[in-house]
Parts: sequence; C-alpha cells; structure tokens
Amino acid sequence: MDEQKQRDIASKGGQAAHEKGTAHEFTSEEAREAGRKGGEAVSQDRQHMADIGRKGGEARGGNQQGSQQGGSHQGQGGNQQGQRGGSSEQHAKAGSQSHKNS
Repeated sequence: MDEQKQRDIASKGGQAAHEKGTAHEFTSEEAREAGRKGGEAVSQDRQHMADIGRKGGEARGGNQQGSQQGGSHQGQGGNQQGQRGGSSEQHAKAGSQSHKNS
C-alpha cells in the first residue's frame, strides 16, 4: 500500500472517531509535554541543528559583507538594524553548540 493511501485511511479513521466522540483530545498540558519531548528528540540530531543554524544565518543575511564588518548597521540604510553578523558556518557552529548543555 502506498503512503498516500495509508494516510487517507488513517485520516478517515480519525474523522470517524471524532464524530463518534471516542477520539482522544489532548489537554494543553499533554500537548505541551508532547512538544517538549519532540523538541528534545530533534535537538539531539546535531547535524540537523547545524543545518538549521546555517539556513537561519543565510536567511538573515549573515553572508552580507556589511553585516560582517561589525559596528552600527544604521548607516546602511537602516534595513539591517538589529541583525547580527557572521558567516553561515559560524551560525551553524553556534546552533550546534547551544545544545551541548541541554
């Protein structure tokens, strides 16, 4: 059975359970705990976290020459005010290091 057909069947089962009133409804505490566990599990994958940091650095313009020079960003048209410099590699390294003590 292909993955999409399996998802469709599972979805119909979930809808039926909700209509019948037998589906499990998560409390906010249960949802919070599930999210915490998921976050912990994901953060254990150091390569994944480094990739996230790298992509974040690139999205923030970390490779722009002006943001690497340091100093005030206000003189650059004001559009980079508050951004932090550094290369995408530096962001990736910082992202992976931030989870060492978690």
